[in-house]
Amino acid sequence: MDTELKEKVSRYISRNCLLSDGARVVAGVSGGADSTALLLILKSLGYRIHAVHCNFHLRGAESDRDQQFVTGLCRSQGIELSVCHYNTREYASDHRISIEMAARELRYADFERIMNQCGASAVCIAHHRDDSVETLLLNLIRGTGLRGLTGIKPKNGHIIRPLLCLSRQEIEDWLHRIKQPFVTDSTNLETDYTRNKIRLELLPLIRSINPGADVSIADTARHLQQAYPFYIQSVGRTLDDVVSRDGDTLSVNTDRLRQAPSIEGLLFEILSPLGFNDAQISSVASSLDSQPGTTFLSATHRLTKDRDRFTLSPVSDNVIPPMILDTEPGSSITLPDGKTLSVTAAPAGSDISKDPQTATFDAALINGPLEIRPWRDGDYFIPFGMKGRKLVSDYLTDCKVTQSERRQQLVVTSGQDIIWILGRRTDNRYRVSSSTTSQTIIILS
Repeated sequence: MDTELKEKVSRYISRNCLLSDGARVVAGVSGGADSTALLLILKSLGYRIHAVHCNFHLRGAESDRDQQFVTGLCRSQGIELSVCHYNTREYASDHRISIEMAARELRYADFERIMNQCGASAVCIAHHRDDSVETLLLNLIRGTGLRGLTGIKPKNGHIIRPLLCLSRQEIEDWLHRIKQPFVTDSTNLETDYTRNKIRLELLPLIRSINPGADVSIADTARHLQQAYPFYIQSVGRTLDDVVSRDGDTLSVNTDRLRQAPSIEGLLFEILSPLGFNDAQISSVASSLDSQPGTTFLSATHRLTKDRDRFTLSPVSDNVIPPMILDTEPGSSITLPDGKTLSVTAAPAGSDISKDPQTATFDAALINGPLEIRPWRDGDYFIPFGMKGRKLVSDYLTDCKVTQSERRQQLVVTSGQDIIWILGRRTDNRYRVSSSTTSQTIIILS
């Protein structure tokens, strides 16, 4: 075992308080160079490992080859292994998300499940320094706020990344020195995807200008990570002074806005989450001295210049009066678009439809009549199969929902909780489980 590289990772883990000595961890192992190195380094540092390999069945024989490699590697190292199999394309189709998003949701859900089952303290992922550099460049190219320039963080909840201190080249050189084989995903060599174009075309060009560019970019991301909490803290204090809310309407006091260190910077934090683009935000900043009545529109919101404030409210065609649906079997309502929502029931153990137009819930968890309404900014739910909450706006973005569809998207609520993004995804908290005694089924037709 190369002690210099091992000590470098050990120092990184200690400096960032990622793991305690001898901790039990789950490690995601694909069989590639990065995850193979992660497995061996963690073992050499004395951590107790439960490896997880995810077979997404997307690359035919190559997917099976990867599984066989990881199985042999873990057997030779005496490491526990769980292999998870997925019909990724079906999952993506059922949930109306991309293949990439489906694979991410599937693997992280199982990482968390296995972590809890085996009593591990963290899930270790094999991202390295090059991944963080690529992420920063990708966000820069697509357009981003400051957060997008902070790269990949060493720790995000129970997800940790012990190899961010190493480059891809360091990892592969080390594996070659110790004569440890690994597998290569052929799609990593294609240039069809934006990230691969950055990896295979843009970064080599940048390195020809500055051979140390990777280190410089990674250091910049690290500095921004360290500064970002101070930025958010300062922005939060200023927003509290400048912005007030009355229901769904926001008011931005223009006199106080003028006193902000950066007018356009503060407007970006207010308006970007509401769908306003950079050009619009710049125009809004320039309109401080314009006549009252000046109006700007995003897909979901209208901003109007009043005498001493900007007023932000949902656009009128997105305002549909809430509707009530009784949960008794046989109940139904007609939606504004002419479609019908109807309620049926089924005993525990009945087949659950995968059709996104049909939602199945644990009847005991439903709290009284349901409300159907348009989604609002700040709305969140816990997508089926996941643990953490997600903003509805982010979910619709991930699903590549068009702006016109976003304006018409309805949600079904029970009490204060969103239980169904209508026609798309249910909430994990209301799923059918082994303790379910009766199912409530809602059908959109």
